[in-house]
Parts: sequence; C-alpha cells; structure tokens
Amino acid sequence: MRSAFNIVFRIVSSLLGLLLIAMGVIWMLQGLDIAPPPFNRGFMLADLHWTFYGAILALFGVGQLIWSNTRQG
Repeated sequence: MRSAFNIVFRIVSSLLGLLLIAMGVIWMLQGLDIAPPPFNRGFMLADLHWTFYGAILALFGVGQLIWSNTRQG
C-alpha cells in the first residue's frame, strides 16, 4: 500500500512541477512580449516584472520535479 502511495505521489508531484515550469515559461514569454498567439493578450505583456516572476516560478518547478524524483521512500 505504501509503495502505491509513493508512486501516485511522485506522479502528482512531477505533474505539478511540469505545470509550474510551463506557467513560468508562459509568464516569461509574456513579460518579454514574445508570447505565441493564444497567450499574447493581457496585462503581463511587455512588463519585465513578469519575466522575473516567471523565471522564479519555473525554477520552483524544476526544484519540485527534481525533489519528487530523487527523494527516498
């Protein structure tokens, strides 16, 4: 039972990390004003603050992905 929980937890945690990375990249592209058409609208366009926020979020996503796949259990 415990190993099944660990497998499910790793999958969910990895998906969360990938989601954070994707959101961070979208925020960075919007902040740099080079986002593709579905994402090139809104208040984040051409605002460098969102580029930095996106980079931080993407780094958290990378950390989440690494943590969830290297932890013992």
